[in-house]
Amino acid sequence: MKWIGALLFIGTTTLIGFEVSRKLNERPKHIREMKNALQILEAEILYSQLPLPEAFEIIARQIPEPLSTFFHELHVSMHDVGTDLYSVWDRCVNELLETSSLSDIEGEIVKQFGRTLGQHDFAQQQKHIHLTINHLDRQLEEARENQFKYGKMAKSLGVLCGLFVVLLLI
Repeated sequence: MKWIGALLFIGTTTLIGFEVSRKLNERPKHIREMKNALQILEAEILYSQLPLPEAFEIIARQIPEPLSTFFHELHVSMHDVGTDLYSVWDRCVNELLETSSLSDIEGEIVKQFGRTLGQHDFAQQQKHIHLTINHLDRQLEEARENQFKYGKMAKSLGVLCGLFVVLLLI
């Protein structure tokens, strides 16, 4: 019975290590996808001059999960009468942070962008998009460094912590 418990404990800590590593590996990917979505949004606002709900729908069709759900939810929520953009944006960003590997820092960057969205003319809006992309570029570099530094270590640490605790208890 001890051995079964020991194997289950080692398996659990190993899975935790692999999950941490997966999040570290997905974070740069999700940041790149957010940057791509903002670039598509810029094109739709400046060149197509579409209203924001339609631009969100187009973005949702062009990017992968979990960001496509984020933009689809924005599109759907914008059609509700009496809702302001920032409250919808804030709620959707909070949901995105729960379902993606983005950190709270990226969430705050995107929320700050949402405060300015739809408040300015085309040139100012373009400047805000570029500023947000620059902030995300810095976070992307940090995410890549963390992925390189801690990705393999998280997997190994999960296994080793499980072995260590099991050896202490046996």
